[in-house]
Amino acid sequence: MSALTDGDAYRGQALGEIHEAALALPNDGKVADYIPALATVDKARCGIAFATLDGEVHAAGDADIAFSIQSISKVFGLVLAMQRMGDGLWERVGMEPSGLPFNSIVQLEWEHGIPRNPFINAGAILVADTLVSHFSSSRLAFRSFVRRLAGSERCDVNDVVLASETRHGSRNAALAHLMKSFGNIEAEVEDVLAHYFFQCSLEMSCRELASSLLFLANRGVHPISDEHVITPRDAHRVNAILSTSGMYDQSGQFAFSVGLPAKSGVGGGIVAVVPGQGVISAWSPALNQHGNSTRALSMITGLAGRLGLSIF
Repeated sequence: MSALTDGDAYRGQALGEIHEAALALPNDGKVADYIPALATVDKARCGIAFATLDGEVHAAGDADIAFSIQSISKVFGLVLAMQRMGDGLWERVGMEPSGLPFNSIVQLEWEHGIPRNPFINAGAILVADTLVSHFSSSRLAFRSFVRRLAGSERCDVNDVVLASETRHGSRNAALAHLMKSFGNIEAEVEDVLAHYFFQCSLEMSCRELASSLLFLANRGVHPISDEHVITPRDAHRVNAILSTSGMYDQSGQFAFSVGLPAKSGVGGGIVAVVPGQGVISAWSPALNQHGNSTRALSMITGLAGRLGLSIF
């Protein structure tokens, strides 16, 4: 069967069966305990949602429980910055895979304070700097933007996670100060970090995440609200960087085996864009050695294979 001809009932059945299969897998990953507030999350949680361009959302398991989206927030930050800065953004951040850990300081030093791409930590902090510089209240603007895309006022920051991020953010502070020393951070470092930690602490459900990013599957237009979020060219660019750099050090393997633009976060979430069809969002807190959720990865891989969703 092809996803182009499958009905809603088949999609729903597929999600249910794939979710059950994921629950049967050994849950041998570990939660992201380097952020203490995330260490307390129940690692047995597991959910998946598939939002389609016609407005339907198929879900299974814990798809309506909000979780910390962490690095998935970098997608929203990038899109908001692209809206404000246009092509000028790419003079300050690259679009190449890093080949090094997402929080590498060495690479940033080598490349004179220009982050390799907007989905490693240095790149997302640089994007946060552009938002702080272009909005009178960047954090409120960011939250309002996400809520509008998700169609949900429930999306909000977890204050406990935010406090934990802030207390244990020394490495991110080092990245920001290093970029500041090269003249690639314009706002005060403390304000930039406050925004970055804020966005990483946002909580959303699989259902909300999948719905919020539908514009990336629809050439920049959100199919539910008909909002032109970004241009078709910029939607192409975001999806391209997601394909090469969205899954940490597992990006190449994910492109090879699944074939979809995707972004993961250490809160256990993964979103995958299916151009022309919709967005998949899966969540389970236990992570593999790359920082990607073991069960979420299994569910998205299984669904993409079963429905023939690869873009390649």
